[in-house]
Amino acid sequence: MPRPLPAWVSGLAGAVTILAVWWVVGAVAQAQSGDAAGIPTPPQVFASFAESGWEFYWNNFSVTLAEAAQGYLWGNGIALLLSALVLVMPRLEGVVMQLAVVSYCIPIVAIGPLLLLILGIPTPGEPSSTAIFLAGMSVFFTTVVGALLGLKSADEASLDVVSVYGGSRLTQLRKVRLISALPATLTALQIAVPAAFLGAILGEYLGKVEVGIGPAMIIAQQSLNAPRLWAIALASGVVALVAYLLVGLLTRMSAPWAKGAAA
Repeated sequence: MPRPLPAWVSGLAGAVTILAVWWVVGAVAQAQSGDAAGIPTPPQVFASFAESGWEFYWNNFSVTLAEAAQGYLWGNGIALLLSALVLVMPRLEGVVMQLAVVSYCIPIVAIGPLLLLILGIPTPGEPSSTAIFLAGMSVFFTTVVGALLGLKSADEASLDVVSVYGGSRLTQLRKVRLISALPATLTALQIAVPAAFLGAILGEYLGKVEVGIGPAMIIAQQSLNAPRLWAIALASGVVALVAYLLVGLLTRMSAPWAKGAAA
């Protein structure tokens, strides 16, 4: 039987294939239209990186990352707190789940203008409150569902032992459920990373900010600068992927047994 290829080989082959297809499609589109207004080729995008310079990307990404980080902490913090509260007060589960579903189903384009009116226009150069709120709302549903599923997966025999020795629901939560919920919760927190980043970018689109990935993409779009627009989009994807992998590494280091437990 042939040995399966290592994961990095498969990933590299997939990346090269996507790059080649992109190059061919971009070249054909430009041959038909005569410009790069639609799909630039990879060399044009990489040239845009060099043209814009490090300072351009740092100034914009630092603001968006700050908004995403604050929304990530607030959204996940509230989600974990409410999930733990449900285990202590089970009657609240319906309310918490309804709140999570509503936050997931509300269109961001509908709530964004309302948040702008409520929270106001941010000071130039400062993080946008609208972007922070939308980043937190983007992670709330995933973390609530993951944490509740993990908390409810606790071993019934262990819970009975705590009850027999006079332990309350709060004691069960501290001694048994939190440890049992760790794999699912860590996975939800990892998935929430790119969701918070995307929520912050969408918040900048709607939040009347002057600095950030959102306004940078709007300016590039309005000026028909396709290479820069694609470059910002690719850089955003790379940043979200790196943050996702870093959080995954931190969670694995903090709970090395969680990966096996989740499997």
